[in-house]
Amino acid sequence: MSDVRRPGDRELSAVSPPGTGSGDGDWHLDQVFRSPYGDVRWTALGEGDAPPVILVHGTPFSSYVWRGPARALARDRRVYVWDLAGYGASQKFTGQDVTLRAQAEILPELLCHWDLPEPDVVAHDFGGCVALRAHLLHGARFRRLVLVDPVALAPWGSPSYRLLGEHAEVFGQLPPELHEALVRAYVSSASHRGLHPAVLDRLVAPWCTEEGRAAFYRQIAQNGQRFTDEIQGKYGQVEPPVLICWGGEDTWIPPERGVELAGLIPGAELRMIEGAGHLVQEDAPDELTAAVVDFLG
Repeated sequence: MSDVRRPGDRELSAVSPPGTGSGDGDWHLDQVFRSPYGDVRWTALGEGDAPPVILVHGTPFSSYVWRGPARALARDRRVYVWDLAGYGASQKFTGQDVTLRAQAEILPELLCHWDLPEPDVVAHDFGGCVALRAHLLHGARFRRLVLVDPVALAPWGSPSYRLLGEHAEVFGQLPPELHEALVRAYVSSASHRGLHPAVLDRLVAPWCTEEGRAAFYRQIAQNGQRFTDEIQGKYGQVEPPVLICWGGEDTWIPPERGVELAGLIPGAELRMIEGAGHLVQEDAPDELTAAVVDFLG
């Protein structure tokens, strides 16, 4: 594990580590960004001089869910993907701050690090809150913004999510095999059409190491509605054009929230993707990619 970076330590760099630790030959985050909240893994696809777009994942996922749209977009764009601090291949450690506040502070630093003054951003689930907080609270500028089933409106958090967060220390003591079964069931429920076994394995694996088991409950326990409450009243101030995509069969966040959110953001477009659950990237990757490409222009 790399040295822990504490708040106030602003040393930021990109390096090529000796290995990504992903265990997946077709999806490697081969760069490291050293943030105050731990090392963040990232990579970029496509030509370096192509128009930039950043893809932000949600919880409890990783950038792996963006692999299909990322490769399609990379034909004409420079695509940046990253694992949130404490998620996927990024660093995980005891006491780590993985709140939505921290993630939203990292995003503008990444924009500066990548020298992207006004990129397009596509953000899913928690990533939607991260992008909105970065824009509304930290001055991050986006050319266009796509929100995919975002965590943005109160109330949010399923009964299961709240139970896990309120009793994180208890669930953290589960034997590894029971913990893995819980995570598998939880991740599987995000898809309406059902995840391919290999995809489910890949999404669950980061949470099943010794560090990952604790990190899974940490990211739930630290996050709550207060992080959207702080910005919900500011949605009328969102500056870039916004497209909201929503899985018509989303059981995690009802599609009605998409209608409500579109009414709060000036000029926002809403696209319902029928037959898709919360993980639209897995259930309808082609339709989602087409909507993104059409909107970004």
